Amino acid sequence: MNIGALSCLIMGSLFAIMLIVFSILKEKASMLISGFNTLTKNERKKYDKVRMSADQRDSFFIWTVVFAIGAIASYIISQYISIVAFAIWLFLFFKDVHMDTEKAFGKYRK
Repeated sequence: MNIGALSCLIMGSLFAIMLIVFSILKEKASMLISGFNTLTKNERKKYDKVRMSADQRDSFFIWTVVFAIGAIASYIISQYISIVAFAIWLFLFFKDVHMDTEKAFGKYRK
């Protein structure tokens, strides 16, 4: 097995584990979302935790699929396809990263 396929498998496995955690814990998993756990309890009550956890779970699913496809393609075609998988993941990841709390969680406000 080449290094590209192996790195995609490792990343995909980590995101699959997080997908399972968010699937099992449901709204309690919202505390694992970066930035949300730093809000006060009163501020956290203003947001829809169920929808927030579901969106994060869906993101983990998409990331797992990207790395699974990257691992298979890296193994079959070329190890350099893993770079494409990582580039796609970085694009998807940074699309959802926000430094401002309102931008990050504004769409989940009740």
